[in-house]
Amino acid sequence: MIAVNQVLNHVKHWVKEVGQIQKENLGKKNLLIETKSNEYDLVTEVDKLSEEYFIKAIKEEYPDHCILSEESGEYENNGSPYRWIIDPLDGTTNYAQGLPIFSISVALQQNNETILGVVYLPMLDLLFEAVRGQKAFVNGRKIMVGNKENLKECLLATGFPYDQATNTDNNTNYFSHFVPRSRGIRRLGSAAYDLANVASGVFDAYWELNLSIWDVAAGILLVEEAGGKVIRLENKRGISIIAGNDTLSQLIYRDIQSM
Repeated sequence: MIAVNQVLNHVKHWVKEVGQIQKENLGKKNLLIETKSNEYDLVTEVDKLSEEYFIKAIKEEYPDHCILSEESGEYENNGSPYRWIIDPLDGTTNYAQGLPIFSISVALQQNNETILGVVYLPMLDLLFEAVRGQKAFVNGRKIMVGNKENLKECLLATGFPYDQATNTDNNTNYFSHFVPRSRGIRRLGSAAYDLANVASGVFDAYWELNLSIWDVAAGILLVEEAGGKVIRLENKRGISIIAGNDTLSQLIYRDIQSM
């Protein structure tokens, strides 16, 4: 067994170091930008630099652990019960544009259960953290999901899949449905930050379709440890989730399932 709180201290140090790399390179002229699955799905040299830092740090401190990271995929899956799930730069499109809304997401699983999650916003110096069974915090302050139950009073968040131009299951119908039924909807471009905002009560609820595990592993734990509920839409592509307090999550789930 590992000492999870000791591991958490390592992760908090790592994300601050990687965050410094990202801050120093934001707005860099001639930033190397490539595409992945399509022209909307970007990766920058800073994504890769950030990932390299995490892989090196984890292999030095926990050489027997598995690592799953967005850019490299599974790294030496050796059957360990521990697996790191990393999105080294969540919000790459924002970053490539010079928009300072992006995050770092790091989660640790034991036997496929997330036991630790950290989401860090370098430009805002906001560090969200959770250890299973020990509540959720931002910069040392305990956080809780919001308590609203009427959608018309709620600020929601969502996002859209990278294949939004070619796949009709692209969330535009749900977006149109909730616009007149809520106080407002935000699209920040970082699922990890969206979930952290739900955990802290800044957003009342969030939904998104076709995500990947590295987008949400840490954020889901934050929401759960902050007293919230995450519901998975099983009939959708990839990982499609709703997050909020129990009442709002169930309400949004019912609306989406009825459409």
